[in-house]
Amino acid sequence: MEENPPKAKKPADRTDTMSFLEHLEELRWRIIKGLIGVLVGMIIAFFFADFFVEDVILGPTRADFFMYDLLRVDAVNFELQSRRLPGQFFTYWGTLFVMGFVIGSPFFIYQMWSFIEPALERKEKKKSYFTSFFITFFFLLGVAFGYMILVPFALQFFAQFQISDIIRNDFDINEYFSSVAMWVIACGIIFQIPVVSYSLSKIGLLTPDLLKKYRRHALILCLVVSAMLTPPDPISQILIALPLTVLYELSIWVSKYANRKRKKELDEAITGISKNDS
Repeated sequence: MEENPPKAKKPADRTDTMSFLEHLEELRWRIIKGLIGVLVGMIIAFFFADFFVEDVILGPTRADFFMYDLLRVDAVNFELQSRRLPGQFFTYWGTLFVMGFVIGSPFFIYQMWSFIEPALERKEKKKSYFTSFFITFFFLLGVAFGYMILVPFALQFFAQFQISDIIRNDFDINEYFSSVAMWVIACGIIFQIPVVSYSLSKIGLLTPDLLKKYRRHALILCLVVSAMLTPPDPISQILIALPLTVLYELSIWVSKYANRKRKKELDEAITGISKNDS
């Protein structure tokens, strides 16, 4: 055994000299910068307000919505009413905020990840851009799935569900907007499962073996989550449960990659020798 083993190289960390208050100050500025990105998105949405309100938010209420033909759904018009004085006002500005958040989400996500990233990654700065891209990709993929798959099925289920012929379905505009926004944003968040798997695996809290062990439990959880997010019809629940199951399987592969990468970085830190140099 060598008397003087090589010293481990300490990874560079731009936050190792920062105090707790300095971390809070950085977080505050990251949030402010992220919200500025959302504000810019809202300004863009304001200039295209007619399109976002008429074609995007209210599009699924019309029987000729393009997704109904693609999904082979026998659709009916979804009747809306404004039952409160500021109902349409809140819906208008709520639409601009949601659209602004979606448009500004890449910049907002980058700012948030740049604050979290030093605890997980201690090397090239470009990894922040790379990881932020995938977070944004899965978020927008979930938003698209929620809007084009979940929303049409859910709306038509409620529009055509009746307990008596003498009761007419007239829905409040605020309830409609809140439900659509919740379904869409929730899908965007749920689609972050692979990203969460990578982050937890990178710090050693998650392993692919653990994910495989609880695969059956995860399947049941996917069904429960889909039942909470969708109306009580089996088609909508299956439509949510299937991508959740696929994302869970993808998370196993992501965890395997992150654990292999973490082991490599630990070996380099202990030996002081980079495998890329050997």
